[in-house]
Amino acid sequence: MSGIFELAFLMIIIACFAFAPLGYFIYMYVAKNGEPFGDTEPHGDSESPVLKLAEKLINSVKSRLSKN
Repeated sequence: MSGIFELAFLMIIIACFAFAPLGYFIYMYVAKNGEPFGDTEPHGDSESPVLKLAEKLINSVKSRLSKN
């Protein structure tokens, strides 16, 4: 019967380690008024060479399709 208690205790210890990152994330999210990573820039507002290249590619495809 003690084997069952030892197994249950071991499973509780493993569960604590497994869910610790989730608990930390929830704690940080609540601690900073819903901003888990502080003040971050809204998605899509930053300029990058990849975004510029993709925009040029999309515009060139649109222009080629409109010519046909």
